[in-house]
Amino acid sequence: MSMTLERALEIFRRTGVMLEGHFKLTSGRHSDRYMQCARLFEHPGDSALICAETAEAFKDKNVDLVAGPAIGGIIMAYEVARILGVRNVFAERENGVMTLRRGFAAVPGSRALVVEDVVTTGGSVKEVIELLRGRGVEVAGVGAVVDRSNGAVDFGVPFHAVAAMSVESWEADDCPLCRQGFHMTKPGSRS
Repeated sequence: MSMTLERALEIFRRTGVMLEGHFKLTSGRHSDRYMQCARLFEHPGDSALICAETAEAFKDKNVDLVAGPAIGGIIMAYEVARILGVRNVFAERENGVMTLRRGFAAVPGSRALVVEDVVTTGGSVKEVIELLRGRGVEVAGVGAVVDRSNGAVDFGVPFHAVAAMSVESWEADDCPLCRQGFHMTKPGSRS
């Protein structure tokens, strides 16, 4: 299968995933580009293509569970699990700690694929990996729509992103867009 980066970027532009402007990232840093991957999932056909790319990368890893962190990994986990023909769950924070709620279970000895829409530092994914391993689950790999770190994040397991890119960002005090007076937005999911 192997989707080209150019094809993925075309889908991201057309679906409104790739935004340009002045953005405050979850980390507090500023950037001139933002990947709003939630917009991809407004388009079932396009998101199915992207999720199929992720499923293809892990089809031979004997995965029996796909898990994603809320919110960004929920729909992706469902679609990748559907393609692989396995169960899916999502983890969410409760009192600041990533956990499985709503009756979700991770069976000790099972093999899981962790998926996320956008990886920047990998913090949420690492929390899900720790949660699953704490329940006796072997993590077979990590899949993402976009790797904003351009390969810098190491999960200690195979990692496949449909698009890996380096998105420039600056500390607030060093932001050239602030100095030029550009309006800033904060589109992320965390306050």
